[in-house]
Amino acid sequence: MPSFTLRFDLRAFPGGARHDALYEAAVDMAEYADRHGFYGVTLSEHHGVADGYLPSPIVLAGAMAARTQKIRLQFMAIIAPLHDPLRLAEDIAVLDNISKGRVDLTVAGGYVPFEFGMFGKAMKDRGTLTEEAIATLKAAWTGENFDYRGRPARVTPRPLQTPHPPIWMGGSVPAAAKRAGRLADGFITHREDLYKVFFDEAKAHGKSPWPFTSSSPGFVYVAEDVEAAWKVIGPHAMHETNSYGEWVAAAGTDGRFVQVRSIDEVRSTGAYLVVTPDQCIALAKSFANFTLHPLMGGLDPDFAWAGLKLFVEKVMARL
Repeated sequence: MPSFTLRFDLRAFPGGARHDALYEAAVDMAEYADRHGFYGVTLSEHHGVADGYLPSPIVLAGAMAARTQKIRLQFMAIIAPLHDPLRLAEDIAVLDNISKGRVDLTVAGGYVPFEFGMFGKAMKDRGTLTEEAIATLKAAWTGENFDYRGRPARVTPRPLQTPHPPIWMGGSVPAAAKRAGRLADGFITHREDLYKVFFDEAKAHGKSPWPFTSSSPGFVYVAEDVEAAWKVIGPHAMHETNSYGEWVAAAGTDGRFVQVRSIDEVRSTGAYLVVTPDQCIALAKSFANFTLHPLMGGLDPDFAWAGLKLFVEKVMARL
């Protein structure tokens, strides 16, 4: 059976559900997933986005930690160059203690120019800043004194996990994969060829990385009436893929998201699936990791709950 994960980025579709309702639903869903055997809840980060994309995932993870017992709190990803590494180390250390050691951290260099401008950072420095952030986290999480940019520093308390929470990296180019092989515990990518770059580099540095495993499409919704569900989901899926697709195209990077002009185009990409319970069972068996994105694009929480509960009751219960 695959491991199951919930993902949230808390975008709000224009004219749709309010952010307070989406945040409330996300925390409630994390608690529900925890009770029903999900492995993790994944939170993403972006800034200054018109639809309110989640800008502070560590705060949300703290609320989820207080309502859950076992589920992993996963960041995919923290945009390292936009953070003060010392404050990031402190915040993650406190969260790891609150959650009794349930934090998994993925850091990335970022790719959206207006975010860097907003924080007064230069895109050309993102590789250097990401490497500095990882080195700072590792030094900070010893709990001992160390030098940070020529200044004495110390971060206490230490995280609960030893030697520290897992540090993964994300990226979409070979340079990022090689950097992850040198510095990180793992690498997040949907491309097997890029993962091989990471794998070989990690092996060369004496590590034993996991082999590549395929993950489910970015959005799966379970419904008894597929066409009726698509009428609700379609506009939200278009909003999400076009928003991401615009960023990816502007950055010239590779990603799962493309810009589309119709709901039929969204459906044809295969990145958004609406399936019956029986279809979902067959689909889930073909992946090692299976992720649900119940509030995708700001879907109405009641509609999102219907799909999530159907998945738990008629898919997970039969796997």
